[in-house]
Amino acid sequence: MEPIPSSPERLEVCGKRLTAQELSEEYVRLRERMLRLEKDNRKAILKRRQEQSLKPYQAELIQMQHYLEEEGRRMIILFEGRDAAGKGGTIRRVTRYMNEKRYRVVALGKPTEEQRTQWFFQRYVAQFPHGGEVVLFDRSWYNRAMVEPVFGFCTREEYDNFIHGVVGFEKDLVRQGTILLKLYFSVTKDEQARRFERRRTDPLRQWKLSEIDVQAQDRWDDFTQQKYEMLKHTHTAHSPWTVIRSNNKYKARLNAIKVILNSVPYQRLDPSLDFVPDPEIVISGARELELMEAERLRSGKFIT
Repeated sequence: MEPIPSSPERLEVCGKRLTAQELSEEYVRLRERMLRLEKDNRKAILKRRQEQSLKPYQAELIQMQHYLEEEGRRMIILFEGRDAAGKGGTIRRVTRYMNEKRYRVVALGKPTEEQRTQWFFQRYVAQFPHGGEVVLFDRSWYNRAMVEPVFGFCTREEYDNFIHGVVGFEKDLVRQGTILLKLYFSVTKDEQARRFERRRTDPLRQWKLSEIDVQAQDRWDDFTQQKYEMLKHTHTAHSPWTVIRSNNKYKARLNAIKVILNSVPYQRLDPSLDFVPDPEIVISGARELELMEAERLRSGKFIT
């Protein structure tokens, strides 16, 4: 569009009398708004397509539930990772169409004074599934391996007792027939910062921002060290960790669902679906340890 010549004359436009300069400025503002709307529309269409693409896998999750119910099997899924790593969004996609009578999402707050005097695992065991049920822990007993030592919420003795006891605890759990799946969502520092900023500025997300979140970026290296120690001591043959790269939320959700489906020997509803996780998104805990150790040798510190 050619620039509108400057003129003291006012033109009648939609009931307003504007100078040529004002009309030109109004045009620029309108064009910028249209470009924003076009961008938002593209994002909305992409999100809609992504949500639709999850539906065949969400139907498989219902089929998986039928198997667990028929066989009386118990299933526990742990969702761990840094703040804003995408755990909650993935849990919502996993459970969106599942039978509400056959699953529970558990997100425990800080323990009461009475619970502090109990066996550490006691309040988690109280939430364990019965036959035919899935329990999804939005953070679990691994708070003691990550959050609590970083912020001083437990003593060194309590941490050591946990590390020495959790392997046997999980081994016995699996030995007695519970399907235990441990997922760790791994996000980069820059992406976490971007998501925190969105929480600060979006009224619909501000409730997600806690005081601990505010400190998460400053304590990044501490959390990374704790992540390494956790994987090193608790990634075992009977209860391995699966790491989900979660910078891309859609890919993280899709691949997490695939991992869940692959952990249960149910009859596929649609065998033609691609159930193979993306190796760029899903890696084993053992492989993550190798990558972290290589980073430390190369740069002198852990990065992820």
